[in-house]
Amino acid sequence: MLTTLTLLMSLTAGAEIAAASGEEVDVELVLAVDVSGSMDLEEAQVQRAGYVDALRHPDFVNAVREGLTGRIAISYFEWAGTIQDSSHLPWQIISGPEEANAFAARLEARPIATRRGTSISGAIAYGAKLFDANSYSGMRRVIDVSGDGPNNFGPPVTPARDAATALGIIINGLAIMIRPSAAYGSLDDYYSNCVIGGPGAFVLPVQEPEDFAIAIRRKLILEVSGAEPPARLIRTAGTDADCLIGEKLRPSNMERYYPELDR
Repeated sequence: MLTTLTLLMSLTAGAEIAAASGEEVDVELVLAVDVSGSMDLEEAQVQRAGYVDALRHPDFVNAVREGLTGRIAISYFEWAGTIQDSSHLPWQIISGPEEANAFAARLEARPIATRRGTSISGAIAYGAKLFDANSYSGMRRVIDVSGDGPNNFGPPVTPARDAATALGIIINGLAIMIRPSAAYGSLDDYYSNCVIGGPGAFVLPVQEPEDFAIAIRRKLILEVSGAEPPARLIRTAGTDADCLIGEKLRPSNMERYYPELDR
């Protein structure tokens, strides 16, 4: 399995991602889902159920069917400080309820477990490489990142984001704020300033467990349809967020990647 740093280096080494010559789809969508240790088992179960329910919902299927080609390519993986290849659900075409239900069933059948660390940079780098491995040609390429904390493991997040967006990849976010921490401020501001990127990129906050399914479904419908998200969901410039706050709260990681800083 490639390390986070190797993935990031291989991503930034290429000037462009060559257009796929395979089946045309409206969007190539990667779901990158946080299973870091800061999420307890109950929270992880609620998150999983939210994705399963959203994928099966008629509104999601209708959004897929209303696209120009009427189909999308979708993939899924889970991330923490590192990424296990076994968490990856390979690419699948969805063009109707049967395929959506099949993908949701594969996801629902997976065991749920959490792991240590939060490497959003690793999730972005891993997700970006997945586009190279499929045989689809999407009008848009989107990485959908969910998370409940700032990057604190592996390379910093902003270079990974900038490398991906430079290749035309859009990164949207789901900021899980059920148990907010005063240590790093508002997580949706962090995601807005440090994680998401690309034309029309947006972040949705989740503040209550019962909001999970609705927020995930809303986000997937926006991503599949390509509709312009409401202005309040789009990243706004000028708000303050320390993109290294996670590293500062985990000094060993800060010292590894920024040994020159006198902290």
